Amino acid sequence: MKILILCTGNSCRSQMAHGFLQSFDGHLQVFSAGTQPATRVNPKAVAAMAEVGIDLGGHTPRNVGEYLDQEWDYVITVCGNANETCPTFSGKVKNRLHIGFDDPSETEGSEAFVTDEFRRVRDEIKRGFAEFYITRIKGKKLPTCECGN
Repeated sequence: MKILILCTGNSCRSQMAHGFLQSFDGHLQVFSAGTQPATRVNPKAVAAMAEVGIDLGGHTPRNVGEYLDQEWDYVITVCGNANETCPTFSGKVKNRLHIGFDDPSETEGSEAFVTDEFRRVRDEIKRGFAEFYITRIKGKKLPTCECGN
């Protein structure tokens, strides 16, 4: 199973999603890239992921152009801009999805507030990609609430 996760800068959300998916299943081939890649992975994203035991220290932003001629089981965008500007792949893409998240790197405020936003988005990415993994990769249904809601 070969999965590409796209964002604009490939410095935060796509890197976190990459880290989570790889941690769920080491047999998956997971890659991430950006439509306009940054020069480095956001240090706050690296720190937020380290808090949950995932090391992004060796990750570097990549340009989506490196992957356009390859075959993919899934190409997943995690930001609106990448979803809107996703280039045409000359290779075969079996499934294209958008699982969007807020960009914590645009957060302004105190250091504590910004750190909390990175954690919030990290946790949303974990939930979103865990659901993707369970339902799309493993083909299982998520448990439903029996509480009447």
